[in-house]
Amino acid sequence: MPKDYLEPEELLTDESFLSWYFGPGREADDFWEGWAAGSPVRKALLDQAVALLEMMRMREKTLSGEKVERATAALLERIEGRAVIVRGAFRRRVWIAAACVLVVVTGGISFVRMLTNRQQQLATAFGEITQRTMPDGSEVTMNANSRLRLSSNWQSGADREVWIDGEAFFHVKKTPEKSRFIVHTDRFDVIVTGTQFNVVNRGGKDNVLLREGSVLVHPLDGEDLAMIPGDFVQWNGKGLEKGGIKSDSLLAWKQHQLLFDKTPLKDVVGIIKDQYGVQIALEGQSIADSTITGIVRNDNLDVFLQALETTSDYEVIRKDGKIVIRASAKP
Repeated sequence: MPKDYLEPEELLTDESFLSWYFGPGREADDFWEGWAAGSPVRKALLDQAVALLEMMRMREKTLSGEKVERATAALLERIEGRAVIVRGAFRRRVWIAAACVLVVVTGGISFVRMLTNRQQQLATAFGEITQRTMPDGSEVTMNANSRLRLSSNWQSGADREVWIDGEAFFHVKKTPEKSRFIVHTDRFDVIVTGTQFNVVNRGGKDNVLLREGSVLVHPLDGEDLAMIPGDFVQWNGKGLEKGGIKSDSLLAWKQHQLLFDKTPLKDVVGIIKDQYGVQIALEGQSIADSTITGIVRNDNLDVFLQALETTSDYEVIRKDGKIVIRASAKP
C-alpha cells in the first residue's frame, strides 16, 4: 500500500508507480488513478511526477545496453558510498536524486528492475503483521503500516543496513566476520552485530527496546549510548534518554495484541490511526485525558471499538466514513 508522499520525486522511488507508468497496461490499471482521486494533494503529486517522467523521457539519449549498465553501476556505487555517511532527511534526498537520474539514464521498465535488484523494500499494509527473512538470514517482524528498505550490499563482511519507517522487531544473525547490522531511523542509528530488539520510527516517535545482546545507539547529533538487555531508549526532542517501560506492553503487537495500562485515550487514538489508517476524533478534552486498561486484539478494529463501548464510559459513532468517540450518555 503506497504511503502519502510529500514530494513528487518520492513517487519515482516507488516500484509499483514506475511499473504503472512504464508498463503496457497503464490505461487499464486504474489503481494509481484511484489513489490520486482520494485527495487533491495526491492528484497534484501524481500529475507532477508524471510530468517529471515525461520531461526526462524527452531528454534521454539513445545509449547502448553496455553503456547504460556501466553508467548505472558507477552512479549507484558513488551514491552508496555516500549513503553510509549521510543522515536523516538528507540521506533520503540522496536516494531520491539517484532515482531521478537513473530514470534519465535508463528509461523504461529496465530502471525498475535495476532498482529493485539493488535495493529491496519490505512493507506491511494497515492491520497486517508479517515476518520476513533478510538476505543474511536475520529475521524481522514488521508491525502494521511499516516499511523497511534494505541496502544493496549484503556481501560477507559488509555492513548490513536497513531504513525503518514504522515499527519492527529484529532478530539479527551474527556473521563469522561480526559485520555490523545498522538500523537507520530519522534521529539515530542502531548498530549491532547479533541481537534481538524492537525499533519504532513513526509519528515523531523514535525509540528502541533491547531484548537480547548489546546495542549501540548513534544519534545524528550527540554522544553514542550503549544498551544492555531490558534497556529502553527514546528520543526526547533534544537527545537520547533511557526510561523505564514494560517490555510486554511494547511488544504485545507481535502477539496481535494491544496492551493498555492506564493509557490516555488520546494516545490510544494515535495507536489506532497508525495501525488501521482510520480517522478518529475525540469529542471533549475530558475523555482525551481519560485512561483505559486492558488487552485487546489488534487485528480487528470493530472488535476493539466494541470492547471500548462495553466499558460503558464511551460511545462510538460512525458517520460519513469517520469515527467519533465521546463520553457515554448512559448513567
